[in-house]
Amino acid sequence: MSESTDTEVADTEVAGDGPPDPVLRLARRVVGTPIERDGVVLVPVAVVRGGSGGGSGTDGEGNLGQGAGWGGTARPVGAYVLAEGRVRYEPVIDVARIVLGAQLAGTVAVLVLGRWLRSRS
Repeated sequence: MSESTDTEVADTEVAGDGPPDPVLRLARRVVGTPIERDGVVLVPVAVVRGGSGGGSGTDGEGNLGQGAGWGGTARPVGAYVLAEGRVRYEPVIDVARIVLGAQLAGTVAVLVLGRWLRSRS
């Protein structure tokens, strides 16, 4: 197996006459393809989320307006490692999420402690 670049992946999208699926394209850019090095194969794993919406309406003067949009996100969550006939999963450690969670927990703790101390006075 060989490693491919984003350009190669983008050029090999879903076959067919229509445009490629944007969610699949997004997943392939984050997930990539399996990579083999020194007899070890890595298979990247990602979480992909997307959503869309649209609408139309008229304003007070009767002018028609309409619009639509699509958005998506993808982030790597880990990789399967195939080595010596065994498979194991190695998760990605997202330090930013850990720090954000600690900050949120600290803020809640300070607010709760402050209210508790005020109620005792």
